[in-house]
Amino acid sequence: MEPLFGAVLGLIVAVASPAHSNCTCATNKWAVCAQDSSGICTCSLQGSDHPVDCSTLTSKCFLMKAEMIPRKEKRLWKPPHALSDSDGIYNPDCEDSGMFKARQCNESSSCWCVNSAGVRRTEKGDRSLNCSELVRTRWIYIEVTHQRRSSAFHVSDVAKALTQLFESRYKLNPKYISAIKYDPPLIQIRLNQNEKPRWDVDIADAAYYFEKDVNNDSVFHPSNKLTVSVKGDALAIEKLWISYVDEKPPEFCMRQLAAGISAVVTVIVLTAGVGIAVLLTLRWLHARKYKKFECKEMGEIKTPRSELP
Repeated sequence: MEPLFGAVLGLIVAVASPAHSNCTCATNKWAVCAQDSSGICTCSLQGSDHPVDCSTLTSKCFLMKAEMIPRKEKRLWKPPHALSDSDGIYNPDCEDSGMFKARQCNESSSCWCVNSAGVRRTEKGDRSLNCSELVRTRWIYIEVTHQRRSSAFHVSDVAKALTQLFESRYKLNPKYISAIKYDPPLIQIRLNQNEKPRWDVDIADAAYYFEKDVNNDSVFHPSNKLTVSVKGDALAIEKLWISYVDEKPPEFCMRQLAAGISAVVTVIVLTAGVGIAVLLTLRWLHARKYKKFECKEMGEIKTPRSELP
């Protein structure tokens, strides 16, 4: 009887153990997951009680916030204030929906306005800075280069492979991939999303997941390395650039433009002033020389006839 009981107990443990180990979030390696008494697996953001939907991508704002939480690692952890002057990763303020709040601030009370992708779009100011709205990022331009190869891929094959990648891995609706251009070894991907229904993945989230994958810091769990295949041949990505275009122009660009115009005007005025000064000096020297020559002639005319030879 005891051997039978032990066998049954071992079978229960063997069946239950995999279920417990499968309580993870496939789309967010930083999510904290646990099973309740009924065996239902629920996940939440690390450091908060905000639930995570593991059937889709986690918002970029929540991911950046999770990245700023210290982890038990062998290497020393860098505190958030060490990155306070960087326009890269920072500890963002998020809405309950996962969107970025329009105004972001750091520990030094420096604040700035961001777009829906969390990218700074104004000059930095103090906490009195007013960001009236969260400006939406409509276009995202992704540029990557791949390793040199003896023969280039076909354009249509590259476009098909990358479209499938964004649809299957990042769950992005293909209608938001407006163009893919291939000029070996450069690949350009343009994402366009004027409006986003609640059930669709945001292009900013898809681009961020792709960026993390390319940088060998995948957000997926278990962390699997990005592999892209074009007609059975590996597409080895080397470098990545991402640019964001908002529905309204960035405000700090206009200030920089005004400063640039002011500098150009100043240079022109100074150049014109120097030119006028040089011209006046030359005219004065010429007039002085002519006056001396005139005086010499007048002197010769006034010389008494008796003094002439």
